[in-house]
Amino acid sequence: MAAVILSFPTLQGLRIFTQKLAWTKRGVRLVSGEVGRIEKVLIANRGEIACRVMRTAKKMGVRSVAVYSDADRDSMHVAMADEAYNIGPAASQQSYLSMEKVLEVAKRSGSHAVHPGYGFLSENTEFAEACKQEGIVFIGPPSSAIRDMGIKSTSKHIMSAAGVPIIGGYHGEDQSNERLQAEAARIGYPVMIKAVRGGGGKGMRIARSDADFLEQLESARREARKSFNDDVMLVEKFVEDPRHVEVQVFGDMHGNAVYLFERDCSVQRRHQKIIEEAPGPGISPEVRRKLGEAAVRAAKAVNYVGAGTVEFIMDAQHNFYFMEMNTRLQVEHPVSEMITGVDLVEWQLRVAAGERLPLLQEDIALKGHSFEARIYAEDPNNDFLPGAGPLLHLSTPAADQHTRIETGVREGDEVSAHYDPMIAKLVVWGEDRAAALKKLRYCLRQYNIVGLNTNIDFLLSLSGHPEFEAGRVTTSFIPRYYADLFAPQSPPSGEAVCQAALGLLLRERRHTEEFTRGSADPFSPFGSSSGWRNNVEFTRNMALQLGDGKVDVVVTYNSDGSYRMQIGEEAYHVSGAVEVEGGASFLRCSVNGVKSRPKLVILDDTVHLFSMEGSAQVSVPVPKFLAAVSGSGAQGGAVAPMTGTIEKVLVKAGDKVAAGDPLMVMIAMKMEHTIRAPKSGVIKKVFFSEGSQASRHAALVELEEEEEAGEGEREGSSSK
Repeated sequence: MAAVILSFPTLQGLRIFTQKLAWTKRGVRLVSGEVGRIEKVLIANRGEIACRVMRTAKKMGVRSVAVYSDADRDSMHVAMADEAYNIGPAASQQSYLSMEKVLEVAKRSGSHAVHPGYGFLSENTEFAEACKQEGIVFIGPPSSAIRDMGIKSTSKHIMSAAGVPIIGGYHGEDQSNERLQAEAARIGYPVMIKAVRGGGGKGMRIARSDADFLEQLESARREARKSFNDDVMLVEKFVEDPRHVEVQVFGDMHGNAVYLFERDCSVQRRHQKIIEEAPGPGISPEVRRKLGEAAVRAAKAVNYVGAGTVEFIMDAQHNFYFMEMNTRLQVEHPVSEMITGVDLVEWQLRVAAGERLPLLQEDIALKGHSFEARIYAEDPNNDFLPGAGPLLHLSTPAADQHTRIETGVREGDEVSAHYDPMIAKLVVWGEDRAAALKKLRYCLRQYNIVGLNTNIDFLLSLSGHPEFEAGRVTTSFIPRYYADLFAPQSPPSGEAVCQAALGLLLRERRHTEEFTRGSADPFSPFGSSSGWRNNVEFTRNMALQLGDGKVDVVVTYNSDGSYRMQIGEEAYHVSGAVEVEGGASFLRCSVNGVKSRPKLVILDDTVHLFSMEGSAQVSVPVPKFLAAVSGSGAQGGAVAPMTGTIEKVLVKAGDKVAAGDPLMVMIAMKMEHTIRAPKSGVIKKVFFSEGSQASRHAALVELEEEEEAGEGEREGSSSK
């Protein structure tokens, strides 16, 4: 056998070679022992997390490869990537969830590593194993850690053995309805029903009594099958009014693990987080240390490598219990970055390449406070129903050292019905909690969107609630303070109505001036919008729509270009002009001597005003004949709240239903929706079958009130 001579010019080179050899003996397969050798990374995800990973990759000189579905062909993450490959139809099962397609692109592109982001394949044991078999670095923990932590029953046993506090429950193999219901009765209601492979609030229901247990169990199973292709459930005691506190942990291949403090994610809707902060409010340094140490024990118990999150339930006395471990980068990881000054994605890339953790526990310092607000396309006033549609106008606060805009969309893009409806994450930092909260609210007022419903106004209401300001947060915060958070909105003030009318008048003036410039007769009276009349004041009436009501504004044109506006008994002197700055339009105006400069957006005869005092929307009423033409035509039945798939049809023609009875179960925006009867009556026709696609506002059933049906029967019998 020929001898092989190895030469190491430095001691460091010998050390790296020795480490590589040791890792190989332990069964760790590496493409490289140094981060410089991971020169190309495929991001197996979409949207804001794909863009976020790419930003760090570019900073490190690592080339990024994107994958995209047909629906994402023109998306932001595709434009940001150095290379991008189409991997199939919009349905995630045929694109982003296809291991074979993702790995094929990884090999075709010559990617050294795959970053899975969060969701999709990020916690898929088989995918992590497949990457290993192909010699591609999976930027995440070992597949064994994903497997052990992904099955909630297994993770509870491991955590208990590691000395991590756990909460009691049933995690057994007998999955019969009778056994699960009996265990729920033994544990004591209320109980939490969870999919063992669940996450992100999917496959999770609360049963508060024996009477509703089976209904909640079946609903959780259906959602779990759809989301994880696994409907094995566990049952555990539901802690009333808890806090959701999670700890960011990080491990390397050398057995080191650290915690980067805790995040409070208590304020949720539909079991999904909506606003997060770090560190947790009111948590003492002693409890913080115990949380962190418990999380590190959890990570070491499964030989964890990379970024992970250990989630705990915390009661009012700050006792905490292990809930689950997310074996990936979390959506809310930026708040941990803001208070520690680290780049967790950079750590992921370095640790995946075999480097040691950049910092030891004693080197990680906590500074200041950070909030993350998730901005969603959803309607908070309709049970946070997710939405989809075009971003006709989008303007954001300026990003700086203390303000991050984590997004994957731009103005003109569409929030797709096929994926999660999150538009962006607004992340801010302050010297303390009060400063960070003030910064958050200031920035939320500068986040202006037109084209679809968002939760921005709700986030402002929530973050301004006295109990939230005091840091008294729990998972029941929204239902507890529902009346405060959803207080009826006051109609726009008289001043705001005048500003909207001024915006319309100035637009009209601009249009006529453009007509004049293009006309052969610059002195044509048809090209004038001054309202000038010889010896006569010109007065006109503007009818405007304010929500469900209307208001008449009597406008008198003054010779100096200003206006006198009369709204009921109130008179206003109004003047101003439109200014364009940074691509946005602002209305520089004066109303009765009070000057202001709201942002102005006019689309489809609707005026949108955005200012630090809030937002207002004023429209030109649509004539009745046009409203009739554009109606949904779904009177008398139930309609689809959005585009989605009919999972289950619960009624048939001829069935009698009462108001509120379930008619169909629909899957849309990664969620299960039960469509209920809007009134009592008889089902005349069912328009969709199980497995079919229904468009937004499509009529699902035709429903006849019983009186109408009875009259029809009587008429029919009298004609025989």
